[in-house]
Amino acid sequence: QVHVVESGGGLVQAGGSLRLSCAASGSIFSVNGMGWYRQAPGKQRELVAGITSGGSTNYADFVKGRFTISRDNAKNTVYLQMNSLKPGDTAVYYCNAAVVAMDRLQYSYWGQGTQVTVSS
Repeated sequence: QVHVVESGGGLVQAGGSLRLSCAASGSIFSVNGMGWYRQAPGKQRELVAGITSGGSTNYADFVKGRFTISRDNAKNTVYLQMNSLKPGDTAVYYCNAAVVAMDRLQYSYWGQGTQVTVSS
């Protein structure tokens, strides 16, 4: 069994910063790609940033220069440093992990989500 748990959301004023964390744990052989997605009310879930096990990153245009994704492979943990936050960044942020289980097959796991609210 695998668990993916996010933390670090909250309420912040525009221009402020937050750091999200997401840890995968359980029956894990390895973790490949990890990523952050977000979903605002009435909108579809969208990719924010992703990172491979080798450290290659990709970002949505709307967060480039403001958000930074990183990971600690030893801890199966991914981080999202969010700076210069805007009210438009308000959403539930979800972590996704591509986990290789003990059967050596890859499975996609989602966390429960963490709320980020940016006030103007």
